[in-house]
Amino acid sequence: MEIDVINIKGEKIGSATLPENIFNAKINLPLMHEVVNWYLANWRQGTHSAKTRAEVSGSGKKPWKQKGTGRARAGSIRSPLWRHGGVIFAKKPREFSYPMPKKKVRLSLLSALSSKAKDNSIMVLDELKLDTPKTKKVAEIIKNLKIKGKVLLVSKRDKTLNLASRNIANLFLHDVTDLTTYDVLNADKILFTKESIERCSTLSI
Repeated sequence: MEIDVINIKGEKIGSATLPENIFNAKINLPLMHEVVNWYLANWRQGTHSAKTRAEVSGSGKKPWKQKGTGRARAGSIRSPLWRHGGVIFAKKPREFSYPMPKKKVRLSLLSALSSKAKDNSIMVLDELKLDTPKTKKVAEIIKNLKIKGKVLLVSKRDKTLNLASRNIANLFLHDVTDLTTYDVLNADKILFTKESIERCSTLSI
């Protein structure tokens, strides 16, 4: 698969070959859905906590006698039916994460990358080197490339690039080694550096 290589000014300067086994793999929608759900579940903190009738403050004494008052029967002011009472089936802290086979995770990533390649949502940048960590320089590059929406920049991490890109809305910086299915599907455009494309062989199964 041939794709144009552009420079930081948006000019075509050559072409590159996308690995067939990475960018032309079988697209498996159910698998991608399964892996994205797993990824988001792992992100959940699970720290929610509400109090049951046994945990809220208040007297345990019966508010009034059972019969003869003309009022509804009541046994406790901590009843979930009362204001300031406990919560029925109160949510408690729990762990939402669960295991997922590594092969499924990897196949899902290849499926997501192939889907983006099929939609022409992948671009290749010749190189991206910054002398100083200036956000303005990265923003200018994105403007030159005429990219809109969420951009996933796949490049070798360095301190200068991290500092220059972290304050730009809808720009997400990742290395090839830490790409996830969610990151790929969440982006409108994926911008690879040429060096990152060459390292994509590590993603194959």
